[in-house]
Amino acid sequence: MTAHDLPAVNATLNGLSSIFLACGFYFIKRGDKTAHRNCMVAALTTSTVFLACYLTYHFTVKAVTHFVEPHWFRPWYLALLISHTILAIVILPLIITTVVFAVKQNFERHKKFARWTWPLWMYVSVTGVLVYLLLYQIYPQK
Repeated sequence: MTAHDLPAVNATLNGLSSIFLACGFYFIKRGDKTAHRNCMVAALTTSTVFLACYLTYHFTVKAVTHFVEPHWFRPWYLALLISHTILAIVILPLIITTVVFAVKQNFERHKKFARWTWPLWMYVSVTGVLVYLLLYQIYPQK
């Protein structure tokens, strides 16, 4: 495996994170705190590995991919990418804060933060997969 394989790895990690987030949501709504915790730890782990791979890719591979074709879809792609990027920056301190409250067993504050953290984290994970699919699979750029 080379650094050029990392975008596919990153998309896979984002997809796994989305699955773990969805399962964590499912389990907490049914009152299964242990399964919820396990899913959220798995989501945190896959997201952390994603971040390490993402940074490795962008520090190792100096090429920048621009979405050019098809021209009609470029504004839609850029809107998705910009929202994904901004929320990816915003979500990191929210995830840390939400996890810290859970570890400290301050579940009231954990729950208040999780109401914002979970949907944003899910959005970032899902749109990360979409960005990969659009840029590398559906409309591969030359």
